[in-house]
Amino acid sequence: MSIPPIDQTLAAKVLSLIRQEDVLELAQQLVQIPSVNPPGDVREAARVCADFLRAAGFTIELDAAEPSKPNVIARFGDEPGPLVLWNSHLDVVPVGEESAWTVPPFGGVVQDGKLYGRGSCDVKGGVAAQLVAAAALARSGIPLKGTLVVTEVADEEVGGLFGTKRIAERTDLRPDAVLVAEPTNNRICIGERGGVGIRVTVYGRTAHGALPWKGVNAIEGMAQVINLLREELWPRLAARQHPYFAPASATISLIEGGVKTNVVPDRCSIYIDRRLIPGENPDAAVAEVREIAERAVRLVPGLRVIVEPAPEWPGRPAILQQEDTPLVRTMIAVNNALGLDSSLTGFSMGTDGRFFATRGYPTIIYGPGDPTVAHQPDEWVSVEELLQCARAYALAGVVLLGQH
Repeated sequence: MSIPPIDQTLAAKVLSLIRQEDVLELAQQLVQIPSVNPPGDVREAARVCADFLRAAGFTIELDAAEPSKPNVIARFGDEPGPLVLWNSHLDVVPVGEESAWTVPPFGGVVQDGKLYGRGSCDVKGGVAAQLVAAAALARSGIPLKGTLVVTEVADEEVGGLFGTKRIAERTDLRPDAVLVAEPTNNRICIGERGGVGIRVTVYGRTAHGALPWKGVNAIEGMAQVINLLREELWPRLAARQHPYFAPASATISLIEGGVKTNVVPDRCSIYIDRRLIPGENPDAAVAEVREIAERAVRLVPGLRVIVEPAPEWPGRPAILQQEDTPLVRTMIAVNNALGLDSSLTGFSMGTDGRFFATRGYPTIIYGPGDPTVAHQPDEWVSVEELLQCARAYALAGVVLLGQH
Protein backbone atom coordinates (compact mmCIF):
# COMPACT_ATOMS: atom_id res chain seq x y z
CA MET A 1 0.00 0.00 0.00
CA SER A 2 1.48 3.34 -1.08
CA ILE A 3 1.14 6.01 1.64
CA PRO A 4 0.97 9.59 0.30
CA PRO A 5 3.48 12.13 1.62
CA ILE A 6 2.32 15.08 3.68
CA ASP A 7 3.70 18.47 2.60
CA GLN A 8 5.37 19.62 5.80
CA THR A 9 5.30 23.30 4.88
CA LEU A 10 1.57 23.30 4.26
CA ALA A 11 0.94 21.12 7.30
CA ALA A 12 2.89 23.44 9.58
CA LYS A 13 0.88 26.46 8.42
CA VAL A 14 -2.41 24.77 9.16
CA LEU A 15 -1.45 23.06 12.42
CA SER A 16 -0.09 26.31 13.86
CA LEU A 17 -3.66 27.62 13.88
CA ILE A 18 -5.10 24.75 15.94
CA ARG A 19 -5.04 25.30 19.69
CA GLN A 20 -6.34 22.92 22.31
CA GLU A 21 -8.16 25.69 24.18
CA ASP A 22 -10.09 26.62 21.04
CA VAL A 23 -11.28 23.07 20.41
CA LEU A 24 -12.21 22.58 24.06
CA GLU A 25 -14.05 25.89 24.35
CA LEU A 26 -16.14 25.16 21.26
CA ALA A 27 -16.88 21.60 22.41
CA GLN A 28 -17.97 22.92 25.82
CA GLN A 29 -20.23 25.49 24.21
CA LEU A 30 -21.93 22.81 22.11
CA VAL A 31 -22.32 20.38 25.03
CA GLN A 32 -24.03 23.11 27.05
CA ILE A 33 -26.78 23.30 24.41
CA PRO A 34 -29.44 20.59 25.16
CA SER A 35 -30.18 19.33 21.64
CA VAL A 36 -31.88 16.14 22.81
CA ASN A 37 -33.61 14.03 20.17
CA PRO A 38 -36.54 13.62 20.48
CA PRO A 39 -37.68 16.33 20.02
CA GLY A 40 -34.49 17.12 18.10
CA ASP A 41 -34.36 20.91 18.17
CA VAL A 42 -30.80 21.71 17.04
CA ARG A 43 -31.34 25.34 16.04
CA GLU A 44 -29.05 26.84 18.67
CA ALA A 45 -26.27 24.31 18.05
CA ALA A 46 -26.59 24.88 14.30
CA ARG A 47 -26.32 28.64 14.84
CA VAL A 48 -23.08 28.22 16.79
CA CYS A 49 -21.58 26.08 14.01
CA ALA A 50 -22.76 28.37 11.23
CA ASP A 51 -21.43 31.50 12.94
CA PHE A 52 -18.07 29.85 13.62
CA LEU A 53 -17.50 28.77 10.02
CA ARG A 54 -18.96 31.94 8.52
CA ALA A 55 -16.37 33.93 10.47
CA ALA A 56 -13.67 31.72 8.93
CA GLY A 57 -14.82 32.53 5.39
CA PHE A 58 -17.20 29.65 4.65
CA THR A 59 -20.40 30.09 2.69
CA ILE A 60 -23.29 28.87 4.84
CA GLU A 61 -26.51 27.15 3.81
CA LEU A 62 -29.15 25.96 6.26
CA ASP A 63 -31.17 23.05 4.93
CA ALA A 64 -34.20 22.00 6.97
CA ALA A 65 -37.05 19.57 6.43
CA GLU A 66 -38.51 20.90 9.69
CA PRO A 67 -37.84 24.36 11.18
CA SER A 68 -36.31 22.96 14.37
CA LYS A 69 -33.97 20.59 12.52
CA PRO A 70 -31.65 22.63 10.29
CA ASN A 71 -28.61 21.03 8.71
CA VAL A 72 -25.55 23.26 8.42
CA ILE A 73 -23.87 22.98 5.01
CA ALA A 74 -20.68 25.09 4.89
CA ARG A 75 -18.47 25.40 1.79
CA PHE A 76 -14.97 26.73 1.27
CA GLY A 77 -13.04 26.85 -1.99
CA ASP A 78 -14.30 26.78 -5.54
CA GLU A 79 -11.24 25.78 -7.57
CA PRO A 80 -11.39 22.72 -9.84
CA GLY A 81 -10.62 19.58 -7.92
CA PRO A 82 -12.10 17.07 -5.48
CA LEU A 83 -15.04 17.70 -3.19
CA VAL A 84 -14.13 16.61 0.34
CA LEU A 85 -17.04 16.35 2.78
CA TRP A 86 -16.85 16.23 6.56
CA ASN A 87 -19.99 15.13 8.37
CA SER A 88 -21.23 14.88 11.94
CA HIS A 89 -24.43 15.47 13.91
CA LEU A 90 -25.73 17.94 16.46
CA ASP A 91 -28.52 15.95 18.13
CA VAL A 92 -27.92 13.84 21.24
CA VAL A 93 -29.79 11.08 23.04
CA PRO A 94 -31.83 11.78 26.19
CA VAL A 95 -30.06 12.08 29.54
CA GLY A 96 -31.96 9.19 31.13
CA GLU A 97 -32.09 9.06 34.93
CA GLU A 98 -30.29 12.24 35.94
CA SER A 99 -29.52 10.91 39.41
CA ALA A 100 -27.11 8.46 37.76
CA TRP A 101 -24.91 11.39 36.70
CA THR A 102 -22.17 12.75 38.98
CA VAL A 103 -21.83 15.91 36.85
CA PRO A 104 -24.51 18.12 35.27
CA PRO A 105 -25.43 16.48 31.94
CA PHE A 106 -25.23 19.80 30.09
CA GLY A 107 -22.62 21.51 32.24
CA GLY A 108 -19.62 20.97 29.98
CA VAL A 109 -17.50 20.16 33.05
CA VAL A 110 -13.78 19.50 32.54
CA GLN A 111 -12.07 17.22 35.07
CA ASP A 112 -8.81 15.28 34.88
CA GLY A 113 -8.32 15.94 31.17
CA LYS A 114 -11.87 14.91 30.24
CA LEU A 115 -14.85 16.93 28.99
CA TYR A 116 -18.05 15.56 30.52
CA GLY A 117 -21.64 15.93 29.36
CA ARG A 118 -24.32 14.48 27.14
CA GLY A 119 -22.99 14.58 23.60
CA SER A 120 -19.36 15.22 24.57
CA CYS A 121 -18.37 11.87 23.07
CA ASP A 122 -21.35 11.35 20.75
CA VAL A 123 -20.54 13.57 19.09
CA LYS A 124 -20.14 17.26 19.80
CA GLY A 125 -16.46 16.78 20.54
CA GLY A 126 -16.09 15.50 16.99
CA VAL A 127 -18.11 18.43 15.66
CA ALA A 128 -15.81 20.89 17.43
CA ALA A 129 -12.72 19.14 16.05
CA GLN A 130 -14.10 19.32 12.52
CA LEU A 131 -14.99 23.01 12.85
CA VAL A 132 -11.63 24.06 14.25
CA ALA A 133 -9.78 22.05 11.58
CA ALA A 134 -11.93 23.54 8.82
CA ALA A 135 -11.35 27.08 10.08
CA ALA A 136 -7.59 26.44 10.26
CA LEU A 137 -7.52 25.27 6.65
CA ALA A 138 -9.48 28.31 5.52
CA ARG A 139 -7.42 30.82 7.51
CA SER A 140 -4.03 29.31 6.71
CA GLY A 141 -3.97 30.84 3.26
CA ILE A 142 -2.60 27.70 1.66
CA PRO A 143 -3.87 27.25 -1.90
CA LEU A 144 -6.59 24.62 -2.16
CA LYS A 145 -7.71 22.57 -5.10
CA GLY A 146 -11.38 21.68 -4.99
CA THR A 147 -13.90 22.32 -2.23
CA LEU A 148 -14.25 21.49 1.44
CA VAL A 149 -17.85 20.97 2.58
CA VAL A 150 -18.62 20.67 6.29
CA THR A 151 -22.06 19.30 7.19
CA GLU A 152 -23.30 19.32 10.78
CA VAL A 153 -26.73 17.78 10.76
CA ALA A 154 -29.88 17.14 12.75
CA ASP A 155 -31.62 13.85 13.31
CA GLU A 156 -28.85 11.20 13.38
CA GLU A 157 -29.99 9.70 16.67
CA VAL A 158 -33.43 8.78 15.33
CA GLY A 159 -32.52 7.57 11.86
CA GLY A 160 -31.06 10.47 9.90
CA LEU A 161 -33.97 10.94 7.50
CA PHE A 162 -34.11 14.71 8.10
CA GLY A 163 -30.34 14.98 8.31
CA THR A 164 -27.59 13.21 6.41
CA LYS A 165 -29.94 11.26 4.16
CA ARG A 166 -31.10 14.55 2.63
CA ILE A 167 -27.52 15.67 2.08
CA ALA A 168 -26.34 12.39 0.57
CA GLU A 169 -29.20 12.49 -1.93
CA ARG A 170 -28.33 15.95 -3.23
CA THR A 171 -26.99 16.07 -6.78
CA ASP A 172 -24.85 19.15 -6.07
CA LEU A 173 -22.93 17.33 -3.32
CA ARG A 174 -21.18 14.32 -4.78
CA PRO A 175 -18.13 13.90 -2.59
CA ASP A 176 -14.87 12.28 -3.62
CA ALA A 177 -14.07 11.60 0.04
CA VAL A 178 -16.19 11.60 3.22
CA LEU A 179 -15.02 11.71 6.84
CA VAL A 180 -17.71 11.10 9.47
CA ALA A 181 -16.95 12.14 13.04
CA GLU A 182 -18.17 9.46 15.42
CA PRO A 183 -16.25 8.25 18.49
CA THR A 184 -13.53 5.87 17.28
CA ASN A 185 -10.68 6.90 19.64
CA ASN A 186 -9.22 8.48 16.50
CA ARG A 187 -8.94 5.05 14.90
CA ILE A 188 -9.48 4.61 11.16
CA CYS A 189 -12.80 2.80 10.67
CA ILE A 190 -13.36 1.65 7.10
CA GLY A 191 -16.84 0.23 7.64
CA GLU A 192 -19.65 -0.38 10.09
CA ARG A 193 -21.84 -3.28 11.12
CA GLY A 194 -25.27 -3.57 9.58
CA GLY A 195 -28.45 -4.42 11.38
CA VAL A 196 -32.13 -5.24 11.32
CA GLY A 197 -34.93 -4.91 13.82
CA ILE A 198 -36.92 -8.13 14.27
CA ARG A 199 -40.41 -8.27 15.76
CA VAL A 200 -41.45 -11.63 17.25
CA THR A 201 -45.10 -12.03 18.30
CA VAL A 202 -46.51 -15.10 20.00
CA TYR A 203 -50.29 -15.55 19.92
CA GLY A 204 -52.29 -17.72 22.34
CA ARG A 205 -55.87 -17.66 23.71
CA THR A 206 -57.39 -15.68 26.56
CA ALA A 207 -59.18 -17.18 29.55
CA HIS A 208 -59.96 -16.18 33.10
CA GLY A 209 -56.83 -16.01 35.22
CA ALA A 210 -58.41 -18.38 37.72
CA LEU A 211 -58.83 -21.01 34.97
CA PRO A 212 -55.48 -20.91 33.11
CA TRP A 213 -56.01 -24.37 31.57
CA LYS A 214 -58.86 -22.88 29.55
CA GLY A 215 -56.48 -20.56 27.73
CA VAL A 216 -53.06 -20.65 26.01
CA ASN A 217 -50.53 -18.36 27.66
CA ALA A 218 -48.65 -16.30 25.07
CA ILE A 219 -46.17 -14.93 27.63
CA GLU A 220 -45.18 -18.44 28.67
CA GLY A 221 -44.86 -19.29 25.00
CA MET A 222 -42.57 -16.29 24.51
CA ALA A 223 -40.48 -17.49 27.43
CA GLN A 224 -39.85 -20.70 25.49
CA VAL A 225 -38.86 -18.68 22.42
CA ILE A 226 -36.44 -16.55 24.43
CA ASN A 227 -34.89 -19.58 26.10
CA LEU A 228 -34.27 -21.30 22.77
CA LEU A 229 -32.83 -18.13 21.24
CA ARG A 230 -30.42 -17.88 24.17
CA GLU A 231 -29.46 -21.55 23.93
CA GLU A 232 -29.00 -21.73 20.16
CA LEU A 233 -28.77 -18.35 18.45
CA TRP A 234 -26.70 -16.37 20.94
CA PRO A 235 -23.70 -18.82 20.88
CA ARG A 236 -24.03 -19.13 17.11
CA LEU A 237 -23.73 -15.38 16.65
CA ALA A 238 -20.83 -15.04 19.08
CA ALA A 239 -18.89 -17.49 16.90
CA ARG A 240 -19.34 -15.31 13.80
CA GLN A 241 -16.22 -13.17 13.84
CA HIS A 242 -14.69 -10.51 11.62
CA PRO A 243 -11.25 -8.93 12.07
CA TYR A 244 -12.61 -5.37 11.94
CA PHE A 245 -15.83 -5.70 13.94
CA ALA A 246 -17.38 -6.97 17.13
CA PRO A 247 -19.07 -10.33 16.55
CA ALA A 248 -22.57 -10.64 15.16
CA SER A 249 -25.06 -10.05 17.96
CA ALA A 250 -28.71 -9.89 18.98
CA THR A 251 -30.32 -8.07 21.89
CA ILE A 252 -33.89 -8.38 23.12
CA SER A 253 -34.55 -4.72 23.82
CA LEU A 254 -38.35 -4.47 24.21
CA ILE A 255 -41.13 -6.76 25.42
CA GLU A 256 -44.86 -6.21 25.72
CA GLY A 257 -47.88 -8.41 26.30
CA GLY A 258 -50.84 -9.28 28.40
CA VAL A 259 -54.42 -8.04 28.66
CA LYS A 260 -55.15 -7.58 32.38
CA THR A 261 -53.88 -8.91 35.68
CA ASN A 262 -56.59 -11.59 35.86
CA VAL A 263 -56.62 -12.62 32.18
CA VAL A 264 -54.50 -15.28 30.47
CA PRO A 265 -52.48 -13.31 27.89
CA ASP A 266 -53.21 -14.05 24.25
CA ARG A 267 -50.34 -12.00 22.86
CA CYS A 268 -46.70 -11.23 23.65
CA SER A 269 -44.15 -9.41 21.48
CA ILE A 270 -40.43 -8.82 21.68
CA TYR A 271 -38.14 -6.60 19.65
CA ILE A 272 -34.70 -7.95 18.71
CA ASP A 273 -31.87 -5.58 17.80
CA ARG A 274 -29.82 -7.77 15.44
CA ARG A 275 -26.38 -6.50 14.35
CA LEU A 276 -24.78 -7.90 11.21
CA ILE A 277 -21.16 -8.39 10.18
CA PRO A 278 -19.99 -8.66 6.55
CA GLY A 279 -21.35 -11.83 4.97
CA GLU A 280 -24.71 -11.62 6.76
CA ASN A 281 -27.88 -10.10 5.35
CA PRO A 282 -31.09 -8.86 6.97
CA ASP A 283 -33.46 -11.35 5.32
CA ALA A 284 -31.39 -14.34 6.42
CA ALA A 285 -31.16 -12.92 9.95
CA VAL A 286 -34.96 -12.70 10.18
CA ALA A 287 -35.36 -16.20 8.77
CA GLU A 288 -32.90 -17.58 11.32
CA VAL A 289 -34.94 -16.17 14.21
CA ARG A 290 -38.18 -17.37 12.59
CA GLU A 291 -36.97 -20.98 12.38
CA ILE A 292 -36.02 -21.06 16.06
CA ALA A 293 -39.20 -19.33 17.24
CA GLU A 294 -41.47 -21.63 15.27
CA ARG A 295 -39.69 -24.65 16.66
CA ALA A 296 -40.00 -23.29 20.22
CA VAL A 297 -43.82 -23.06 20.12
CA ARG A 298 -44.51 -26.10 17.95
CA LEU A 299 -45.17 -28.50 20.82
CA VAL A 300 -47.77 -26.30 22.54
CA PRO A 301 -51.25 -26.64 20.97
CA GLY A 302 -52.89 -23.28 20.39
CA LEU A 303 -49.68 -21.23 20.16
CA ARG A 304 -48.50 -19.60 16.95
CA VAL A 305 -45.73 -17.15 16.23
CA ILE A 306 -45.05 -14.48 13.61
CA VAL A 307 -41.52 -13.21 12.98
CA GLU A 308 -41.00 -10.22 10.69
CA PRO A 309 -38.68 -7.26 10.12
CA ALA A 310 -39.62 -4.26 12.25
CA PRO A 311 -41.13 -1.58 9.98
CA GLU A 312 -39.02 1.13 11.63
CA TRP A 313 -35.78 -0.74 10.86
CA PRO A 314 -36.16 -3.09 7.87
CA GLY A 315 -32.40 -3.58 7.84
CA ARG A 316 -29.22 -3.12 5.87
CA PRO A 317 -26.07 -5.19 5.45
CA ALA A 318 -22.70 -4.21 6.90
CA ILE A 319 -20.60 -1.66 5.03
CA LEU A 320 -16.92 -2.30 4.34
CA GLN A 321 -14.82 -0.47 1.79
CA GLN A 322 -11.59 -1.66 0.24
CA GLU A 323 -8.44 -1.13 2.26
CA ASP A 324 -6.20 0.20 -0.51
CA THR A 325 -8.01 3.39 -1.53
CA PRO A 326 -6.76 7.01 -1.64
CA LEU A 327 -8.87 8.02 1.37
CA VAL A 328 -7.72 5.07 3.48
CA ARG A 329 -4.09 5.70 2.51
CA THR A 330 -4.50 9.36 3.41
CA MET A 331 -5.78 8.62 6.91
CA ILE A 332 -2.99 6.09 7.50
CA ALA A 333 -0.48 8.80 6.55
CA VAL A 334 -2.24 11.27 8.88
CA ASN A 335 -2.22 8.97 11.89
CA ASN A 336 1.39 7.99 11.21
CA ALA A 337 2.35 11.67 11.17
CA LEU A 338 0.58 12.30 14.48
CA GLY A 339 1.95 9.17 16.16
CA LEU A 340 -1.52 7.62 16.42
CA ASP A 341 -2.65 4.06 15.79
CA SER A 342 -2.79 3.67 12.00
CA SER A 343 -4.16 0.12 11.89
CA LEU A 344 -7.55 -0.26 10.25
CA THR A 345 -10.71 -1.25 12.07
CA GLY A 346 -14.51 -1.09 11.81
CA PHE A 347 -17.29 0.63 13.73
CA SER A 348 -19.63 -1.66 15.65
CA MET A 349 -22.53 0.82 15.92
CA GLY A 350 -24.47 2.50 13.13
CA THR A 351 -23.57 5.92 11.73
CA ASP A 352 -24.72 8.38 9.10
CA GLY A 353 -21.78 7.18 7.03
CA ARG A 354 -24.04 4.53 5.56
CA PHE A 355 -25.92 7.14 3.54
CA PHE A 356 -22.71 8.03 1.71
CA ALA A 357 -21.11 4.59 1.56
CA THR A 358 -24.17 2.89 0.07
CA ARG A 359 -24.05 5.46 -2.76
CA GLY A 360 -20.47 4.55 -3.56
CA TYR A 361 -18.78 7.55 -1.93
CA PRO A 362 -15.49 6.63 -0.19
CA THR A 363 -16.30 6.99 3.52
CA ILE A 364 -14.29 6.69 6.72
CA ILE A 365 -15.56 7.02 10.28
CA TYR A 366 -13.06 8.89 12.44
CA GLY A 367 -13.46 10.90 15.61
CA PRO A 368 -12.49 11.42 19.25
CA GLY A 369 -13.97 9.49 22.14
CA ASP A 370 -14.52 5.96 23.34
CA PRO A 371 -17.72 4.59 21.76
CA THR A 372 -18.45 2.47 24.84
CA VAL A 373 -19.20 5.60 26.93
CA ALA A 374 -21.62 7.06 24.39
CA HIS A 375 -25.27 7.17 25.58
CA GLN A 376 -24.10 6.53 29.17
CA PRO A 377 -24.32 8.64 32.34
CA ASP A 378 -21.18 10.76 32.82
CA GLU A 379 -20.41 10.56 29.11
CA TRP A 380 -16.97 12.07 28.42
CA VAL A 381 -14.29 12.67 25.81
CA SER A 382 -10.56 13.13 26.28
CA VAL A 383 -9.38 16.70 25.76
CA GLU A 384 -6.16 15.36 24.22
CA GLU A 385 -8.19 13.33 21.72
CA LEU A 386 -10.16 16.44 20.77
CA LEU A 387 -6.93 18.20 19.85
CA GLN A 388 -5.51 15.23 17.99
CA CYS A 389 -8.74 14.81 16.04
CA ALA A 390 -8.71 18.45 14.93
CA ARG A 391 -5.10 18.03 13.83
CA ALA A 392 -5.97 14.83 11.97
CA TYR A 393 -8.83 16.43 10.05
CA ALA A 394 -6.62 19.38 9.17
CA LEU A 395 -3.84 17.13 7.86
CA ALA A 396 -6.38 15.12 5.86
CA GLY A 397 -7.49 18.39 4.28
CA VAL A 398 -3.90 19.25 3.43
CA VAL A 399 -3.36 15.89 1.70
CA LEU A 400 -6.70 15.79 -0.14
CA LEU A 401 -7.04 19.47 -1.06
CA GLY A 402 -3.66 21.16 -0.66
CA GLN A 403 -1.86 22.49 -3.77
CA HIS A 404 1.64 21.00 -3.66
